[in-house]
Amino acid sequence: MRKLDRLGDVQLVHSSVEDGGVNQSVLLGLLNELHRRHISYCYWKGTRRIRAVLAGEGDVDLLVAKEHQHRCEAIMLERGFKRFPSAPNRDHPSISSFLGFEEVTGRLVHLHLHFRLIVGEPLLKNYRVPWEGFILARAILDPTLSIRILDAPTEALLLAVRACLELRRSDPIAVRDWGVLTGKFADDRIDVARRVRPLELREVAAGLLGEELAEMVSGAIFGEGALQDQHRLRRRLTGHLAPYRTYNAFEARLRMLGRAIAWTAGTMNRQFVHLPRPWSRRAPGGGCVAALVGVDGSGKSTVVAAIREWLVSEIDVISIYFGTGAGRPSLLLAPLKLMVPVFTRVFGNKPRGSSHGIVSGHAPGPLYSALLMVWAMVVAREKRAKLLAARRAADRGLVVLTDRYPQDEIIGFNDGPLLVRLSRVPRRLRRFEGAAYALARRLPPDLAIKLDVLAATAARREPDMDPALVRERIADLQRLTFAGSRVVRVDAEQPLADVIRSVQREIWRLL
Repeated sequence: MRKLDRLGDVQLVHSSVEDGGVNQSVLLGLLNELHRRHISYCYWKGTRRIRAVLAGEGDVDLLVAKEHQHRCEAIMLERGFKRFPSAPNRDHPSISSFLGFEEVTGRLVHLHLHFRLIVGEPLLKNYRVPWEGFILARAILDPTLSIRILDAPTEALLLAVRACLELRRSDPIAVRDWGVLTGKFADDRIDVARRVRPLELREVAAGLLGEELAEMVSGAIFGEGALQDQHRLRRRLTGHLAPYRTYNAFEARLRMLGRAIAWTAGTMNRQFVHLPRPWSRRAPGGGCVAALVGVDGSGKSTVVAAIREWLVSEIDVISIYFGTGAGRPSLLLAPLKLMVPVFTRVFGNKPRGSSHGIVSGHAPGPLYSALLMVWAMVVAREKRAKLLAARRAADRGLVVLTDRYPQDEIIGFNDGPLLVRLSRVPRRLRRFEGAAYALARRLPPDLAIKLDVLAATAARREPDMDPALVRERIADLQRLTFAGSRVVRVDAEQPLADVIRSVQREIWRLL
């Protein structure tokens, strides 16, 4: 089970496999509570995928009676779910998005509450299907699972309606995922056609759409043509639902264009540019900065990459590398990094104060000192820019993960000032460098996670580092306070999966 040891204001976090025996699935616990409190709801997407959805392999879409909206949202919060609105230009007032965290598996559970039945293309759900009361009244309890689902005739009808309104190539997300989307609808149609009788479907459809459209819906489900090719049904259905459009055709196209541009820009930024700008779903109450710190070889980069992968599909998140090693450098530092191998060969060994490679123990010479001053100035400028970018990103609602964090509490420790290695440095340069590290004190991370490893482990992972220096830095790590931050220690000697799960728990607490 999980234990917390108090060390001053620092928490030491351990994990063990016993967690799996005590934590109930947050989703199943929520569903049981909805039943207990008599909330009128149902899962309204294809029931073929219900087991996979309950296992955390997809979003959970629940239709909830409008009169139960506030009670349902209160239950969500009580059960540990947190509300995460979509991007402002894509949010819909009739849909609330929540995330829950499964501590045992480390999964994020994404749940949408629909208080009106809103359907349409991924970027612009422009149609309301005004059948909420009818659908909830016909919902049934799954015979093997603790969740209310659609009955077969209603599921077949909604599948045909959704296919007509969602499978359109005017939406860039639909175009990108066209093969997956059409395949999913095709499989759902095969499944529901086996479970519903044509007469039942026509009877339900006729009561909601009229006889002519009911016959067309039956043909779409039981006929041979693909759902995305039901052009006549699409025209008639969009005309029938036209009074329930949020926007008219002209405004809908304009809004679709604007959202497509914003989505494209956000995708490019997330994958290539990495500017501190939100693009999808921001953290409620503002973003945060979480710093992973530790000696070289403690697994900082691996954990940051894993946490980013865990969050990025659900929350706007960026990672920032504050070191000068293998991480992504700025355009200013990149040219100097390309020259490092050349100077390494020229000097052969490094002077006193260096951490990696062959260290001679001698004081830096004039040429090395001059090069180190240039390097220190560029590094200081880069750290200042990244500190400001991290804080601005958090203020804009992003989750910021940093690999390392600048500090000047302990001279000579990781990510501290470099010019302290030199005895003679122009005062102006020392002030310039010192200002960057003073800014780090003014802008501390919201959460600092120290990854603790044994000296033997760090030395094995970083064989070109002096073992005595490794032991010294492990001791120094414990002395770092990061004033103004919540500091947590994680035992990085655990299996990697347990380390990641411990960090996930701390990040989730911060959101």
